[in-house]
Amino acid sequence: MGFKCGIVGLPNVGKSTLFNALTKTAAAQAANYPFCTIEPNTGEVAVPDPRLETLARIGKSQQIVPTRLTFVDIAGLVRGASKGEGLGNQFLANIREVDAIAHVLRCFEDGDVTHVEGKIDPVADAETVETELMLSDLDSLERRVVPLRKRVSDKEVKAQVELMDRALTLLREGKPARLVKLAPEERRAFEMLNLLTAKPVLYVCNVDEASAATGNALSERVAEMAKAQGAGCVVISAAIEAEIAQLSTEEQKDFLETLGLEQPGLDRLIRAGYELLGLVTYFTVGPKEARAWTITRGTKAPGAAGVIHTDFERGFIRAQTIAFDDYVTLGGEVAAKEAGKARDEGKEYVVADGDVLLFKFNT
Repeated sequence: MGFKCGIVGLPNVGKSTLFNALTKTAAAQAANYPFCTIEPNTGEVAVPDPRLETLARIGKSQQIVPTRLTFVDIAGLVRGASKGEGLGNQFLANIREVDAIAHVLRCFEDGDVTHVEGKIDPVADAETVETELMLSDLDSLERRVVPLRKRVSDKEVKAQVELMDRALTLLREGKPARLVKLAPEERRAFEMLNLLTAKPVLYVCNVDEASAATGNALSERVAEMAKAQGAGCVVISAAIEAEIAQLSTEEQKDFLETLGLEQPGLDRLIRAGYELLGLVTYFTVGPKEARAWTITRGTKAPGAAGVIHTDFERGFIRAQTIAFDDYVTLGGEVAAKEAGKARDEGKEYVVADGDVLLFKFNT
């Protein structure tokens, strides 16, 4: 698994340009007028991880299989979308299943690109979209809770209604559902509500080319807002990413150097997303393939095995574990075993980022 990220924002902030660049396709039409995206666009990209190539070379793997990241791009939202303005909020259902929301904000001045609000103010734009997401959640919960109230004699239904009421209280106060205080045992049930404003937010500051490396005054305001909210924030120039997407790996490196950038925006966006969601990567290496697998930080060995196949989790016995640095430094599995760096870990082992694993299981 990777993670699934919904892309939201006002019209003409660069959402579709960014989507095209990230997925290296022209699946989403990018044009200078509102509502050019009239159907949700979904694209998958490989998660870049230089460790995979190193492992494949040492393990003499025939194939490299990276983990994947899914982006869902929807039509631009405008003030009043929840009441039917623009294209309304009909597309929000398409991002209720995502793990996080990437909120693209326009942080550049350009007289040739119109802005639906008539001014460039990314913080105000963020508030506009957040308000529409809250109104959508409010409408969704109010409709769903009514029939459930008639069944509160059922213990599970009663607990669900109580969770919904706590979220409703916040939403009616103009606050996002992510502020609901939850006990550990309530988290899964709350996630099942699929509330848009309960999802982690990553603010994507779309800046001009000159500001791609350092950001600008507008993106700094967004960074301050993100810090106050505990949200993620990354600075990207969608226009530059669109150019990079068309270049070879070597050409990309030269182009990035001229701009003072160490890596493409996609890499930074993924890293920010991983950090926001608490994700880590482990690897499996063999002559057939070297493969990356994404899990949530804190996942124990059987759960990590289950990402490959449910049989692996059900019949889990143990996991041969080699740290990435040991695997590379010693030159592979055999040498790591000889050096005593290959450990057999049991069901309570918490998988670490970069672990090279080989699972033993009964079918």
